[in-house]
Amino acid sequence: MDVFTVSFFGHRRIDNMSAIEEKLDEILCDIIENNNFVEFLVGREGDFDIIVASVIRRVTKRLDRKNSVMTLVLPYMKSDYQKSSEHYLNYYDEVEICTESANVHYKAAIQHRNKSIIDRSDFAVFYVERDGGAYKTMKYAEKSNCRILRLNKSVSNIE
Repeated sequence: MDVFTVSFFGHRRIDNMSAIEEKLDEILCDIIENNNFVEFLVGREGDFDIIVASVIRRVTKRLDRKNSVMTLVLPYMKSDYQKSSEHYLNYYDEVEICTESANVHYKAAIQHRNKSIIDRSDFAVFYVERDGGAYKTMKYAEKSNCRILRLNKSVSNIE
């Protein structure tokens, strides 16, 4: 099966959520409609990740397409996942622990996980306004074979 893998990276705190949701809705519709099967790789580290997961759920339900899967990629085993894995599996299609980041210091684990996700991705969507982890991941993606879509501060501009 021909799988198109898409990942998402952005800041923990976001001010203009509704504008980002609207733009992501357009992007996800296009991706789902123009690929045989899509694997969405998502995190759960802040506002952007929560927005992305919500929009993926909404778009896949609206389009009534069964050609995608949303995988939560955790950087290491988290206690809240251990306590309520059923809740996670009711929302995400799959949950995995990134092997590349599971055994490193927890402060470095997210960046290791992000690099691993980029290495698996055909396409990555970024919402980056400043330096930080998402910015470092975007710079890593620029050096890889992954295609990039960057949502700017204004969201209406795409690089």
